[in-house]
Amino acid sequence: MADPRLSVSFEEVGAEYATFKIDNSEIVYSATSSGGAAATMIGHAVALSAAGTVDLADDGEVVVGKLIKVESDNTCVVQIAGGMTLPGGNGASLTLGKKIVGAQDALSAKGHIREVATGTAAELGRCRGMILDAGTTTAVQVYL
Repeated sequence: MADPRLSVSFEEVGAEYATFKIDNSEIVYSATSSGGAAATMIGHAVALSAAGTVDLADDGEVVVGKLIKVESDNTCVVQIAGGMTLPGGNGASLTLGKKIVGAQDALSAKGHIREVATGTAAELGRCRGMILDAGTTTAVQVYL
């Protein structure tokens, strides 16, 4: 077994998972896709769209967690706490130690993250977690 001290990783440290319903609009089940949904969904940031229901996180929204798996009964598994990797948004500021909110990518696709805009009062009530490593903007390590 490789020595775990030879690489830095926060993935799944203190991980907690929960089951939610999917909105079945932005997040849809696909029997032929790994994880039950398109790669543009699995591993991306999600937000609440209704009680007990998630969709892909939009700009400035609360990030509930990371979409792990989508099931054929329109439910999904979301990592809601712990160390995880999420994609950074288009040109997003990603400062170590800053809290996060949802973001979009260059194609206006939801499910990405950025640091909270501390000068925007509304965002301060929606931010959570912290950025641990933003060395790779497409795979930002965060702790929720």
